[in-house]
Amino acid sequence: MSLDPRTPILVGGGQISNHDGGIEPVDLIADAATAASAEAGSKRLLTRIDSIRLVRMLSWKYRNAGALVADRIGAPAVHTATTGDGGNCPQSLVSAAAADIVAGRSAAVLVAGAESWRTRMKLRANGDRPAWTMQGDDVDPPELAVADVPMVFDSHKRIGLDRPAYVYPLFEEALRASLGRGVDEHRAVIGELWSRFADVAVSNPNAWLRKEYSAASITTPSAENRWISRPYTKLLNSNNMVDQAAAVIVCSVGLATELGISRDNWVFLHSAADAHDTYDIAERERLDCSAAIRVAGARVLEAAAVDIGDMGMVDLYSCFPSAVQVAARELGLPVDDPAVPLTVTGGLTFAGGPWNNYSTHAIATMTSALRRSPDEMGLVTANGGYLTKHAMGVYGAKPPRELFRHLDVQAEVDRHPTVSARNDYEGLARVESYSVAHGRDGEPERAFISVRTPDDGRALVGTDRPEHLGALIDTDFIGAGIRVGASGFVDGLE
Repeated sequence: MSLDPRTPILVGGGQISNHDGGIEPVDLIADAATAASAEAGSKRLLTRIDSIRLVRMLSWKYRNAGALVADRIGAPAVHTATTGDGGNCPQSLVSAAAADIVAGRSAAVLVAGAESWRTRMKLRANGDRPAWTMQGDDVDPPELAVADVPMVFDSHKRIGLDRPAYVYPLFEEALRASLGRGVDEHRAVIGELWSRFADVAVSNPNAWLRKEYSAASITTPSAENRWISRPYTKLLNSNNMVDQAAAVIVCSVGLATELGISRDNWVFLHSAADAHDTYDIAERERLDCSAAIRVAGARVLEAAAVDIGDMGMVDLYSCFPSAVQVAARELGLPVDDPAVPLTVTGGLTFAGGPWNNYSTHAIATMTSALRRSPDEMGLVTANGGYLTKHAMGVYGAKPPRELFRHLDVQAEVDRHPTVSARNDYEGLARVESYSVAHGRDGEPERAFISVRTPDDGRALVGTDRPEHLGALIDTDFIGAGIRVGASGFVDGLE
């Protein structure tokens, strides 16, 4: 069939897992970009890149990392961009690149990211700082292509609810409650889920941890697998102690044809969508659901003229088990079927969780797999914040029925119900979800509790009283009553 020369395609992906350490992020990106051009089979491709868009890096601060990458790979890029924080950013960048190619604003875009976090933390532990590239203030900054996900709220800060490792367990316990499971029963289920993710990582040559883990070894606390925040041990958390990079090259069919890039290397982005749930989790209708995933998923599949059952490959963003389960529920995917893997990489625990950049690895892995299995279709979902901001794309080696569309579905998401955040609430309330956070010594330090108020609002409360922590560990408190005191702290357990 004849294709519009503006049709966007992904022609190559590259990934680096540098276990030896010591290499700065922009050099890792350059290596990943070179690997991406090699997969595309075109040495000239890098010289035709006109836009370099990089996911925000945490392990080193550059004034304009894209300009450094352009110099290293010999790209005459006239446009550079970066993002704020959020795991949604890689898919959002790829989607925007595809839209720009359709509109004729770009012909070839490099989307990439890297972290040398493991190296940086090792040096910091010894009081050292790496001699990596510094840029002066005279260097023009890049465009901000994707904004930060709002994550800081006064009602969260006052009780210390300040990081994903504390928030996602609240979603997990809300899932457990909605499924009617006991504590041990549910932990066994998420252990099995994560064990299957580990199995995928074993066969992924780019995964950081290529080792089989049983469900019991994942959920059982030990010196190497300590409690982080119940019900999650360390092996149920994203693993950011990695030195990794990934890059994908998006270009037009016209340019690929000009450069002689084999049709066998073309992977099409059929459709994509971005949407967000309420920024403050206290305002969400339910903690075990996502209206944004539900709506964006339905519309992106509809635009690609496919059903969820047509997806031979899926990669659901996997910072924590609750993120996978909520996404699977909203998309209509089973979470307990070994024949339906929900990851192509092994996920952020095992394949590696390089802060904001995991999904670039997922997209690179997905497109490589689709080149090997051109009759399959693939879905990638990416998530930023507290299950807040979502980006997803439908991929396939066969051409789409219509020219790529990047969907804006936020207005439809915003029509879904929300809950009143009762940040000033004092009095009796019912426990909706809870988690107990532990210190590095293994001892419980504080608990976070989501409660529903008599007027069906929601308050987020905390406690560090030892008697409360012990009771929350020893007893299933879902549905129990508590007394909320001033400033968001628990006065007593009923």
